[in-house]
Amino acid sequence: MANKPKQELYRPFFLHLDVVIMSFVLVVLATALWIQSLVLSSVLYGVIGMVAFMFSEYLTHRFLFHLKAPKNVLFLKILKRLHYDHHTRPSELKLLFLPVWYSLPNLTVFAVLFYFLFGNFNSTLAFAAGLVAMLLIYEWKHYVAHRPIQPATKLGQWVKRTHLLHHYKNENYWYGVSTPFVDVLFGTLKNEKEVPKSDTVQDLERRGEHME
Repeated sequence: MANKPKQELYRPFFLHLDVVIMSFVLVVLATALWIQSLVLSSVLYGVIGMVAFMFSEYLTHRFLFHLKAPKNVLFLKILKRLHYDHHTRPSELKLLFLPVWYSLPNLTVFAVLFYFLFGNFNSTLAFAAGLVAMLLIYEWKHYVAHRPIQPATKLGQWVKRTHLLHHYKNENYWYGVSTPFVDVLFGTLKNEKEVPKSDTVQDLERRGEHME
């Protein structure tokens, strides 16, 4: 009985359809990689895929998800589902996950570009597996950040805190979710005491009013 509260906290993550689908994709990629011949270089390309996701996560979050609200109704609707509404209602469960209609095509494009650059199917499988694995790590860290779950490590607690600062202090900083270290490279990891509270941190659609 003592574990029941934890189970109730974790179950929505592991049973969420987008997580289930992307986990299945990862299993398929890993199986195909095993059949093709798993070699040491596969681990390297997998790590490269994970690092590529970290940077794409940051750049997408900062430059796409935080765009000034577009006038195109369909584009605005897409951005609201992908991110704007999440800032408005940060703890709403269905808004914590990237929809598979967004993540799967995007990761596929990354994998196809990788294949055209390097022309090796086995390496591409490993790269794609790294992308998907890091996506699932991202989803988990994002889920933990917004749920009443206390990370066990100091690093995990710091990652959670920086993301909550992004949501409740100022949306112009702390873009990294799976790894805030990327913020260091782009100058967006700040001391929270030096950053003012943003008026639009929970209303990204109004940011355009402050960007004119």
